[in-house]
Amino acid sequence: MAAWNVNGLRACAKRGFLDVLERERLDILGVQEVRATAEQLPPEVREPAKWHTAFVAARRAGYSGVGLYARRPPDAILDSLGSPRFDREGRVQIARFGRLVVANAYFPNGNGKARDNSRVPFKLAFYRRLFEVVQRQRRGGLRVLVMGDFNTAHTEIDLARPKDNRKTSGFLPEERAEFSRWVDAGWIDTFREFEAGGGHYSWWTQRGGARERNVGWRIDYVLASPNLRPFLRGAFIRREILGSDHCPVGVDLEADVFG
Repeated sequence: MAAWNVNGLRACAKRGFLDVLERERLDILGVQEVRATAEQLPPEVREPAKWHTAFVAARRAGYSGVGLYARRPPDAILDSLGSPRFDREGRVQIARFGRLVVANAYFPNGNGKARDNSRVPFKLAFYRRLFEVVQRQRRGGLRVLVMGDFNTAHTEIDLARPKDNRKTSGFLPEERAEFSRWVDAGWIDTFREFEAGGGHYSWWTQRGGARERNVGWRIDYVLASPNLRPFLRGAFIRREILGSDHCPVGVDLEADVFG
């Protein structure tokens, strides 16, 4: 299972998205920053053979949006957090597959139009609202994954230049503290279950050859509820996969996780 901020699904499709979808042998892929309605997507991207798909678009054209590709149809899918200010931006899908719940989320960027961190309060409120929703799923005994672009590097080893970005949204103390609140509540950063070292990133600016030099940020995650730990078999970051300024991140689970 994987998450990928595609930075415009139509553009990513021209750069090999469908090839990646098949080659990676995924059961579920959540995509973020779709930037299109389902009707605007090419038919082969909207409904590829042998995949079940669902998309949520923002009201604002060409902005945000998430999509889900699954080998099996979900038993149920929710695309609302029950708050119009979040729902109008098309940032979340919560799908249930048996006992497994997959929340595919595109967390807001806190920068704001003037790059003055003016959207940080909105971003943190989104975090808290989604937290409430997935915590309820946990309390109900379901196995929950929250995956997508969290737009936050949690610790200093999650970005190449922490000292230069202490006042940058994505690495602000209050953003990192909110991420820590999830971890303190028991949510598992699945990649860190298998890799403790630095130098592993999922996003790179498109300027200055940052990706080639691996000057990046790890802001894309798969978090797992504690009852998923026995099913975890591995986690990955596919830095070699191009097509977006982000790369896919994911987790390998036991096949009986749905039961």
